[in-house]
Amino acid sequence: METTVRTWTELQDVLFEDSYDPTIQRYRSNFAFRGMVNRGWALETSLMRLGGPYAVLERALLRNFKKYAHQEQALGNSEWNWLSLAQHHGLPTRLMDWTYSPYVALHFATDDMRRMDDDGIIWCVDLSVARTHLPPLFAEVRERNHAYAFSVDMMNEVAESLESLQALRKDDFVVFFEPPSLDNRIVNQYALFSVMSRSEANLEDWLEQRRGDRIYRKIIIPASLKWEVRDKLDQANISERVLFGGLDGLCRWLRRHYSPGPGGETSLK
Repeated sequence: METTVRTWTELQDVLFEDSYDPTIQRYRSNFAFRGMVNRGWALETSLMRLGGPYAVLERALLRNFKKYAHQEQALGNSEWNWLSLAQHHGLPTRLMDWTYSPYVALHFATDDMRRMDDDGIIWCVDLSVARTHLPPLFAEVRERNHAYAFSVDMMNEVAESLESLQALRKDDFVVFFEPPSLDNRIVNQYALFSVMSRSEANLEDWLEQRRGDRIYRKIIIPASLKWEVRDKLDQANISERVLFGGLDGLCRWLRRHYSPGPGGETSLK
């Protein structure tokens, strides 16, 4: 389902739609969110964007990352820890960044001043529906751990490597899991990753094939609404200064905050 919002108020309603859980009588959404500044961009991994024989290069990329990043070793030697660390620092992997926070997703749909004339998009995936398409072993591990979401330790219980993940089932599937708290950026962005069972498997195609399950929806943020969304997010303290932290995040926020607005003027506020 695709919805184009026209106002800030309508955007709030759509972002938090279906968040009420009658079993616990609380507003706890089952959705994971991903924001992109251009609605036309494909839902693809950084490994896919590398181009060339990326599926063949995947193992070489991770092997060399481990070799040269040994001084920054992830927590333990789990492949899922290494993948999380690599993705976090920009290595092309088959992982894709998501967040539990619709406002964090909104930030990433409106943070690029060069793309304010492009319609943005928020992808929303229902995690409870996505789990129904997993091999049975995942449900066993999740129930044994009394957990809502998969951790890297739980991923390791199911499959110790990317190859063993693919071997679980012939058909493609996607797993959403929470990375370890490598730093405050992971924590502040309320982050989680998706991983497909094959590096060549396309998540967007996979979701589209299951649209009858209401597994996803897309929220389109028209360019005409982007400036209002951006300014209200900043007012709500959802910015690079908070989400990235440190001096790098501070400078990213200041550079964007003092960039000229839609009329070409710069404010000192």
